[in-house]
Amino acid sequence: MRLLAGLRKADRCLTQKIAARTAPGVHKTLSAVEECAETTKLWCSAAAAMAWAGGRRGRRAAAAGLAALAVAQLASNGLCKQLADRPRPPKEWIPHDEVEDRPASSSFPSGHTAAAAAFTAAVWPTWPVAGIACALPACVVAIERVQSGAHYPSDVAAGAVIGLATAWLVRHSPRLALRQLS
Repeated sequence: MRLLAGLRKADRCLTQKIAARTAPGVHKTLSAVEECAETTKLWCSAAAAMAWAGGRRGRRAAAAGLAALAVAQLASNGLCKQLADRPRPPKEWIPHDEVEDRPASSSFPSGHTAAAAAFTAAVWPTWPVAGIACALPACVVAIERVQSGAHYPSDVAAGAVIGLATAWLVRHSPRLALRQLS
């Protein structure tokens, strides 16, 4: 129980600090990147650019990224949010009006972060340069989800874990399936 109480206290403290200490220019940048990531537009656009410009390697990276993103979305939004039903951070903690524009669904886990981490982690092994290029907006999305009051830091951390796990699963599932068939 002490662990959960400590986690709640850390979530509150970090959420309030991140939401309150963002400069106006940074706040606008975070919001713009998050808007691009809404409904996975950013990651689908990145996949299209990789497939168009990257040849065979770009198509493989794009396919892996989109597959991992789809599995992460199913796991985070389709399963975990239905089971957790955690309320969003209290509006009183967020000192700006962006808190009014947040979803009504469960806060746990962050589906945006799960998608961003899954896409980036799945692209990285096939095309490291593209993975590095995706890592920056993925981090920005994760920070923005806390800054906007949509998620607690623990929601974002759980979303990142789900994203990394689904990227690993997508990358290794063909080998695991072949091993089972042998």
